[in-house]
Amino acid sequence: IAGLFSNDDDAAATVVAAAKRAGERVWRMPLAADYRPMIDSTIADMKNTGDRWGGAITAALLLEEFVGDVPWVHLDIAGPGRADSTRHYVQKGATGFGVRTLVAVAEDLAAG
Repeated sequence: IAGLFSNDDDAAATVVAAAKRAGERVWRMPLAADYRPMIDSTIADMKNTGDRWGGAITAALLLEEFVGDVPWVHLDIAGPGRADSTRHYVQKGATGFGVRTLVAVAEDLAAG
């Protein structure tokens, strides 16, 4: 299951629906503002890694720093992007997770 982060409910819903049709499991995660201080730095504007906890959340909060008011969605595929062993139809190694979801999103956008 991939974590899904977004600053826009409509965009998130579009990707969640596409993922469901594509057979890829995603779960919307919070952009928890109270985690933002974890990417503060004493030697730079910010750092790209947080503390021990909430790494996916702090990574998404870092992305949010650069997009302004643009609606965005981030799929955190660190977990499902690689399989340690063969399972069902997924072979050991890179899984391609997210590709089917993005194709489904593109099809939705093309259909209008």
